Parts: sequence; structure tokens; C-alpha cells
Amino acid sequence: MIKKNLEEYKGTAIYAQQVDGKLSPITLELLGKARELAESLDDKTVTAVLIGENVGGLVDELAEYGADKVVVIDDPKLKDYRTEPYTQALAGYINEFKPEIVLVGATAIGRDLGPRTSARVETGLTADCTKLDIGDYPLVAIPGQEQKHKQLLMTRPAFGGNTIATIACPNNRPQMATVRPGVMQKIEPRKGAKAEVINWKPALEENNCYVTIEKVVKEISKVADISAAKILVSGGRGVGSAENFKLLDDLAAVLGGTVSCSRAVVDAGWKPKELQVGQTGKTVRPHVYFAIGISGAIQHVAGMEESDIIIAINKDENAPIFDVADYGIVGDLNKVVPLLTEKLKAAIAKANQN
Repeated sequence: MIKKNLEEYKGTAIYAQQVDGKLSPITLELLGKARELAESLDDKTVTAVLIGENVGGLVDELAEYGADKVVVIDDPKLKDYRTEPYTQALAGYINEFKPEIVLVGATAIGRDLGPRTSARVETGLTADCTKLDIGDYPLVAIPGQEQKHKQLLMTRPAFGGNTIATIACPNNRPQMATVRPGVMQKIEPRKGAKAEVINWKPALEENNCYVTIEKVVKEISKVADISAAKILVSGGRGVGSAENFKLLDDLAAVLGGTVSCSRAVVDAGWKPKELQVGQTGKTVRPHVYFAIGISGAIQHVAGMEESDIIIAINKDENAPIFDVADYGIVGDLNKVVPLLTEKLKAAIAKANQN
């Protein structure tokens, strides 16, 4: 066990994920959150850790989206993501620079890299977070127990999404979390902003955990990315069947939107997991979100409540979804949705004529 002086750990760092020389969207989201968190800390420095080969050209973009410093770890061994060399690089950075907080995106890469790195530097990690704050721990003062201030409070779904847990790491550093894509918001770019650049070379030692990449096969997904959609037409158990989603498909087609769904729909086998909105699915922020036949359980609402406009259609006037909806229609979706589709189609056609 590494003996640590917690006072040595300062500032907030994010793993700046890039693939094929392009920053992943989660990187900019993490920078936005890191900037927000840093304002509540004594050391307000935000550092982006950029790992790869020939990735120096991404520094300015990281600066514009909130990085004060960029630590560039550039090595041919890091050309493509591999668990061991990337873990050595990120763990090496943590041991050398001692950040107080380290955030990693909960992507396929981040879910592999984050836990491995936290184990390597002997600290905890809270996975798949949906909310991050700086505050006191314990949350409520307990007589006879020290309440520590300015701790990273990491909130995530627990027990299959049936409850929410807030976790802290008060007695170890760094405080590490992986963060679900689409939950945090990137800041408006600061045009022309510059960051301090530190080119750092860790010791990358090949061992029996290294793998060889023989071939990279890229496959185009046939499932829409709902986290990027501006208009979502989402269906729940109340839609009734997989076949009845044709009503939602027609509405989405008229609006140029994308169909998504609740967990109940995925569990029933009507739609693939990639289209699920909610705590155990994806977090979305479209301009318009239709919640059709969705009751509004907290697990689902947590994944879409930040939508600009929420329109709910449900036959149960007491459905919780109406509590978060901007507009609500109480009625049979089998009648309401086709009528709404026809009215919108006519309105759009008329607008195009004019």
C-alpha cells in the first residue's frame, strides 16, 4: 500500500479521450464539469491528460473548452488504445503530478482504463456517475465524527437503477470517477484560449499484459445515436407491442427525429439496449422529447429531464411523467399519436408551400 500525503494532491484532471486523432465528445463534457468543480476548490487548475501518438494538434481545442494545462503523453506504443500501456501512462501521470480529482469518461475505453488505473494507484473509483458535486462528507454532520469539506461527491445509480447512491473518497487520493456520456455539458469555447503544455514521457514497460493489435475492423452502427438527437420520440410499456412502435416511427419521420425507449421496452425485447433512455441506459438532452406511454419512473426521468421541451402522452392522468412535462396530453396513444402525426404533416406541408 502506497503511503500518501493527501495534502500533496491538488487540482482537477480529466482523461482527454481521443480516437484516431479526434477528441471524443465525452472529453469536452468532462472539461466543462471539471471547470465547474474547480471553482469550489482551493486549486482551480484544470488539466487535460492527452495520451496517444502525434496528438499535439488537439491541445488548442482542449484549451478552448476549459483546460488550463495539457499534459501530452506521446509515444508510438500509444497509437491505438491498449489497456496496459494506457494504464501505465495515466497511472504514471497521477503518481508524478498528484491531481486531487481524476475524471474519466464511462465509454468503452474509459470503463476499461478507469478501474485499472485506480487499482494501479491504489485508490477508489465510483463508476458510471450521473452527477458530481463538491461538498461535505458525511453529507450531514455526525456527532463525534469529523466532517470533511470540499470533497468530491459522486452520484450514480445503484441496485439495478432502483436507487441513487452518493459516494465519497475522503481518506484517499486521487478521488476518481467515470462519468456517463451525455450527462455533463461542455462550456462555450473560449476562442483563442491557450493552455500550458507539458510534454511528459512515462516509463512504458512491455510485460505479459501487453496485447498486439493485429487488425482494426470498423463497423458502422445500424442503430441511431440517441444522445446526439435533437428530437426524440420515446416509447414505454404503454405502447403495447413492438409492432405498435410503427406509430412512433411515423411521428419521428415527420419531425426528422429519432425513436428511443424506456427500460421496460428493452426488457420486453421490443427495442435494442442502444435506444434506452434512463439511469441504466443513456442520458439525453434533445430540444424536444416525446414521452409516449411512459409512466415516468425516476429511473427514466433521470435520463431525460434536462430536455428543452418535454411532451407527455399517457392515458393515466396521474402518471408521474406529467410532473416533469412541459406539455401533457391525457388520452389513448393509439388515437392521439396518429392524429398528431397527421396534423404535424399537414402543418409542415403548408409551411413549405409558403
